[in-house]
Amino acid sequence: MTKTFTLALLGLTALLHAEGPGTRLSDSATVLSEMMDSPDKGVPRDLLEKAECVVVVPGLKKGAFIVGAKYGRGYISCRAESGWSAPAGVMVEGGSLGFQIGGQETDAILLVMNKGGAKKLLSSKFTLGGDASVAAGPVGRTTDAATDLQMHAEILTYSRARGVFAGLSLEGATLRPDKDSNRELYHDDRTNQEIVFGDTKVPEPAEVLLASLRRISPVRQK
Repeated sequence: MTKTFTLALLGLTALLHAEGPGTRLSDSATVLSEMMDSPDKGVPRDLLEKAECVVVVPGLKKGAFIVGAKYGRGYISCRAESGWSAPAGVMVEGGSLGFQIGGQETDAILLVMNKGGAKKLLSSKFTLGGDASVAAGPVGRTTDAATDLQMHAEILTYSRARGVFAGLSLEGATLRPDKDSNRELYHDDRTNQEIVFGDTKVPEPAEVLLASLRRISPVRQK
């Protein structure tokens, strides 16, 4: 069973490493815009206004194996005094036991709702639901229908499969820095904390994602 899971994860890893950071950044910008702008099932903008950070993972893969593996690469950007920070690469890994038929590709957005969760997520390997409370976020134009669980979670997750909001559970999945992606983008070995909290200059390929964030949430209302 363990060997099968390892082979599943290795196969998904090889597939996603074939994509360059420029493609993933462009895809992340598209995912963010489409999931925020959806008229009925979109991510509520008032929640984004309260979020400390946003993680976007375009095309989170789910393998078609006896042991299902989830794997994705995306980016995190956090609020800074000058606006949204330069994005740092993140990898999402997780597995689910049980027989699976067919693969599935899902876009995911995570809203990190407090500074404590942001610092832990940026420091090292981070488990959703273990190192911080996580819940599927409410959808719609506002948060009027949100439950107490959703409103008190440190991280809210949103997912979309084939253009439809899907409700994929990410509890138990791990997030860690994507060092290879950061090296390709920034040409050095700086950490995710250094990128996000160090007033890093936004590289040209990342401007497309930052433009989407600035359009959707240009300033935080105090």
